[in-house]
Amino acid sequence: MGRRNQYILNSGARSAAQPSQGGDILEKESKVLLVGETWMSAATHYKGFDDFRSTTFHSGAGPLLAALADSEFDVTHMPAHEAIEGLPFSVEALSGYDVILLSDIGANSLLLHPDVWLHGKTVPNRLKMLRDWAAAGGGLGMIGGYLTFQGIDGKGRWRRTPVEEALPVKCLPYDDRIEAPEGFRAEVLLPGHPIVAGLDGEWPALLGANEVVAKDQDGVEVVARLPVDFGGHPLIVTGTHGSGRTLAWTSDVGPHWLPQTFVDWPGYAVLWRNMLRWLAKRV
Repeated sequence: MGRRNQYILNSGARSAAQPSQGGDILEKESKVLLVGETWMSAATHYKGFDDFRSTTFHSGAGPLLAALADSEFDVTHMPAHEAIEGLPFSVEALSGYDVILLSDIGANSLLLHPDVWLHGKTVPNRLKMLRDWAAAGGGLGMIGGYLTFQGIDGKGRWRRTPVEEALPVKCLPYDDRIEAPEGFRAEVLLPGHPIVAGLDGEWPALLGANEVVAKDQDGVEVVARLPVDFGGHPLIVTGTHGSGRTLAWTSDVGPHWLPQTFVDWPGYAVLWRNMLRWLAKRV
């Protein structure tokens, strides 16, 4: 993995189906696939006697994509609804990526392909594929949210899956959200780790995270955690799986758990670039 390639720099990441176009040439060292971090909502509007309905597509990936836009990372964003059918079924099909990030997308989206859900057919298990892709040398990361790790009402459903086997953390068997409206600040436990290089001083407050348990095995390191009075739960955990590296960031990439003040912090881009460099074995 870790192929060097030429990428056409534009204002943000490509979608999974969108080719690069226009702009200046920037050499990209690592290819990243961001899966998830989108949703749709339906609303009913009542105006006196009358009502009407609207449907809205939302993406929470904007802050992360902006932070990586002028970096060495060639990022492809695959929205959650596209991943249901669009995520490939083989390790070979993903071999061009150095890093895959799963962000706020539940296990069902990758388990219940329409051929399974609607037609009762068999398809390869993509959770096993992601596990095996990491074992073959890929960098697999999971980002916190309402549908990652175990998630709201346990609907993330990543516990006891092949992906959990690869991650450096164990998911809880129930709703794992930590909602902290008063905010908490990360406690860095390994200040010498490459992921926190250049991040001296106090970090901005976060408003939530998923509670996980760091695995008790060789190679697993808790780089940062929540404060003790918030349970001291892991915030950044690194590990290995086979020949690959794995990472858990248990908060979000943007609001609400990760407020705009954190996005605006100069360390936001530094942190994400550090995490991706580590996953891609660049540090």
